[in-house]
Amino acid sequence: MLPINMTAAMTTSPSKDWKGIDDYDKTLPVLEVYRCVQSEGSRFGRPTIAIRTTGCTHRCYFGEGGWCDSWYTSIHPEKGKFTFNDIVKIYDENPQVREMMITGGSPTMHPALMNELTMFATKRGIITTIETEGSHFLKTPMPFDLVSLSPKFSNSIPKLGTKTPAGKDVTEQMIKTHNRLRLNHEAISQTLKYHHDYHYKPVWDGTEENLQEIEEFRVLHNIPKEKTFVMPAGDTREELIKMYPKVFEMVAEHGYNMTGRDHIIAYDTERGV
Repeated sequence: MLPINMTAAMTTSPSKDWKGIDDYDKTLPVLEVYRCVQSEGSRFGRPTIAIRTTGCTHRCYFGEGGWCDSWYTSIHPEKGKFTFNDIVKIYDENPQVREMMITGGSPTMHPALMNELTMFATKRGIITTIETEGSHFLKTPMPFDLVSLSPKFSNSIPKLGTKTPAGKDVTEQMIKTHNRLRLNHEAISQTLKYHHDYHYKPVWDGTEENLQEIEEFRVLHNIPKEKTFVMPAGDTREELIKMYPKVFEMVAEHGYNMTGRDHIIAYDTERGV
């Protein structure tokens, strides 16, 4: 059987009008590039190269579950450090790795980079996964092999009176920014239709209210339960260990899949893993 995107490359031609990266030595809005093992969702356990963009449409806060586990790309975004040649180099140095995981932040904020990555991956026979909250639809010249969709529900909204990871006060403007594209249903529908495959990966905080939102979204977008991978809230090992038994019981009762966050279990809050 051919790899996913090699099959796609035989049946899909790139769209003609697209902008990519002209200068492979220019620093991009890419904060991390590293080899790892996919630890979430339907491609769990597969070696991959993670490409983490910086900048985000959201400011996720999950209460006891903590802030977004990559808050340094969203709430307090750091500047990019890597070039496209750095991405080429890590694949040259790791020919055994045939997958790419694009994450953020919000990768879809950077269409030229996403376009270039899909073309590079297609030429190399690399299977692409993009992790997205669904805020923007991108018609990349070659579709992504897998969209890992993690929409953000009402339990992700920052709360006034709390402090950000850098100790700053949550403001009304931060909340407005978070909510502006929080559930962009039109973009989400287009994304699921255009790209080759997807899974739905909501974060559950253990409450019935959140579970109801997860199910309502699934029904609205006609997502099968077998494509639904519920992920526990928590940005530290300690928080996740508390949540794992709850998620195990819930998915068994409701017929969803469970996905852990094993990179956090293995490395806790360490970055670049």
